[in-house]
Amino acid sequence: MIPRKPLGFLIFAALAALAAAFVWFGLPHDREVKSLGIFLVKLLPFIFATEAVARLDVEWAKRIRLALWTVPPAFLVYFLYFVPKIFFFGGVEVGSREAFYGLYYHVLTVTPLIIMAMVLAFRLGGGSAALVRRLSYGMLLLMLSGLEDFAFLTVNDHTDPAYATIPDVWDWASHMTVFLGHPPTKYEAYAFILVHVVLALAVFFSPQRWWDSLKLRFVRTESA
Repeated sequence: MIPRKPLGFLIFAALAALAAAFVWFGLPHDREVKSLGIFLVKLLPFIFATEAVARLDVEWAKRIRLALWTVPPAFLVYFLYFVPKIFFFGGVEVGSREAFYGLYYHVLTVTPLIIMAMVLAFRLGGGSAALVRRLSYGMLLLMLSGLEDFAFLTVNDHTDPAYATIPDVWDWASHMTVFLGHPPTKYEAYAFILVHVVLALAVFFSPQRWWDSLKLRFVRTESA
């Protein structure tokens, strides 16, 4: 049986998910608003999600560490679907390599800002310092992992033969190259991604006493 306190949150969260699925999969992805009715329907996921968050029982959320189960997945939806799509459509539209590099730089620069905005909101809402560190460092590891590079190759419908299949050498992945000393092969990239994902999961789900111990050490150092 679902506890009464989080029931309102769970109901509105479910409504938000259903409304979002309907808008994304059931309505055309038009740039123009065709009618007031469609416009209002497209606002429903946001409205339901807002009401869900407003009804969230904070103590219940802290008790089950809800932030660990919601904030990183929300970030990954942005980073592993929408960012690759932005790069894919941007690469088609911008018309020059320099313009695409500018788009790439700006999107990857704003991504840490999004992480910080998420953890700042969590902290202002009463989230613990230890969980802020877990979320922030864990999501940074996911950002640096190369998952987005893999997603770019798999979630988009590539017509360029160079990306129609996963390349044997990822010569564009400079953040991997600086660690390895050479452009990674496909399987080296997979290993790089796996290591970072494992490290991120370790940050998210390591025992709380480790983080409490880290805090105590900092306090003792400052006191000394």
